[in-house]
Amino acid sequence: MLFLNIYTWEPGQRDALIKRRLEKKGVALSPGMKKLAEWFDIGGGRGFILLEGNDPKAAMTSTLVWSDLMKMEIVPLCEITAVFPDEKS
Repeated sequence: MLFLNIYTWEPGQRDALIKRRLEKKGVALSPGMKKLAEWFDIGGGRGFILLEGNDPKAAMTSTLVWSDLMKMEIVPLCEITAVFPDEKS
């Protein structure tokens, strides 16, 4: 299962976020979750992580270490062909 994690932060949180990210050496995912890709908004204040895993709870707990500094939205994703098998990808 794929999950899109959309995270946002206020400008005053930037330095604390950078410090924690360096301390954690990355995004500090829960066991069972794999990061497929990550992007950030070059305008600042927002990023996106594409995760893969079978446990929605693991996707949710991956965000807890950051919840004091950022707002996180986790969106479960489904391939369109799972619902409409005749569609082309």
